[in-house]
Amino acid sequence: MENSRKFYIDGQWVDPVNANDFDVIDPSTEEAIAVISLGGRADTDAAVAAAGRAYDSWSQTSKAERLELMEAIAAEYERRSADIAQAMSDEMGAPIDFSNAVQVAAGTGHIGDFIDAFRDFDLEYAPNPDSPGDRILHDPVGVVGLITPWNWPMNQVTLKVLPAIAAGCTMVLKPSEIAPLSSIVFTEVMHAAGTPAGVYNMVN
Repeated sequence: MENSRKFYIDGQWVDPVNANDFDVIDPSTEEAIAVISLGGRADTDAAVAAAGRAYDSWSQTSKAERLELMEAIAAEYERRSADIAQAMSDEMGAPIDFSNAVQVAAGTGHIGDFIDAFRDFDLEYAPNPDSPGDRILHDPVGVVGLITPWNWPMNQVTLKVLPAIAAGCTMVLKPSEIAPLSSIVFTEVMHAAGTPAGVYNMVN
């Protein structure tokens, strides 16, 4: 896998500050199938700083702009679904049919559900018709850290990344080091979908 030893920070694949190789094991064969690098404090600081810089502009984007990105992510996720399925099969030892029909499909369903929900969601509204000057505002909270487990990786990644995008937050994803390959492919999805630099970052 081309980017397995790299992290995705500020819109580009970068080498770790200090290489710390870690074998990814296929549980079905108990053999190493890839090597990643484990991140350290300096890598995390760089990713958080990139997300912080991007927050100033991303947090001010419109609902329409966020929806456009979410829809682009959905399309690219579908285009790369076979690669995501294979990555999950390799890293978890899951049968490829199960990986395709259930694991990938969980992510597809969540992405679609978040798009549908956000399309009908009001970021600003008047809660009481008798007080037209009152407003409820749903504002982003800032940079968020997303830590996901080894099981059901795309289920968990999509449950965290998509609502963060919708909320106007920027983020750093830290997938499980024992099942990181599908998140690397998902990061390629985020890049190809046109995610602005720094909005989404990934460190193993």
